[in-house]
Amino acid sequence: MFVLGHLTDPHLGPLPRARLAELAGKRALGVMNWRRGRRSRFAAGTIDALVADIKANAPDHIAVTGDLVNVGLPAEYETALTFLASLGDGQHVTVVPGNHDAYVRSTAHHALLNWGDYMRGDGAAGDVTVEEAFPFVRRRGDVALIGVSSAIPTNPFMATGRVGRAQLARLGTVLDELGREGLFRVVLIHHPPCGPRPGHKRLIDADGVRACLTRHGAELVLCGHDHHPMVEQLFGPRGLIPVVEAPSAAAGPEDKRWPGGYHLYRIERTGEGLHSWRCTMEAHGFARGETGVALRTVRILTAPPLATAR
Repeated sequence: MFVLGHLTDPHLGPLPRARLAELAGKRALGVMNWRRGRRSRFAAGTIDALVADIKANAPDHIAVTGDLVNVGLPAEYETALTFLASLGDGQHVTVVPGNHDAYVRSTAHHALLNWGDYMRGDGAAGDVTVEEAFPFVRRRGDVALIGVSSAIPTNPFMATGRVGRAQLARLGTVLDELGREGLFRVVLIHHPPCGPRPGHKRLIDADGVRACLTRHGAELVLCGHDHHPMVEQLFGPRGLIPVVEAPSAAAGPEDKRWPGGYHLYRIERTGEGLHSWRCTMEAHGFARGETGVALRTVRILTAPPLATAR
């Protein structure tokens, strides 16, 4: 059995000091948003409690689906690197960027620059551009982690994402190759490719991403962005593909959207056929009115079909 932990959207604070020139345009609005809302809603103690719990459960690997920083200040990426190191090294933790990690064009490349050990495919060189870096593949036993970037700089008041045609074409090829190897394919992406959300937060090419998954297949898609849990399903060539979003790892028990949490996925091969996987999701986190982190729900996402009686 392979146990995969998933957390997302930690929005690590506090914001570092910044020069006046660094606070022009979109950053100024982001700082105001932090001071008026996120600073009081997202606390280091909350993140620490969730990280302690996920480490106590000792998953084989941890996936982080973006939004580690807030307004793209250079010092924020260093803070995020310290946070990632607290989870584990680059062999045991995989990261894909979120829209806040590419908040402004001037530092959009800093996620890859600072967190390359956590968002680079097996055997990949360290001198690739952001456009060349995704999708990347990490094989861990019978599980393949496929990192996809939907992070793009956007205008003020926008939090959209885009994968792009070139990355989608490469993703289709990668999914086919891993499928032929018989691996359990986990796609990591910040913006969910399905489910309702406001237009300013959408994945612009969600139709193309869904079409790619439907055509080439995957066993699981993990995402973040909305700060609340979601389980959707897409049709794939081998059956239904669960698309799962975890709540923010920085939200406290009384958060107005959803109490903070993380997910564990227990993945095991049950046979040699195409439908030979069982994947069980455990949702851990806070509940309103409670201060402790606990197991909240268990859900079977994928299971082999029952044998037909003769």
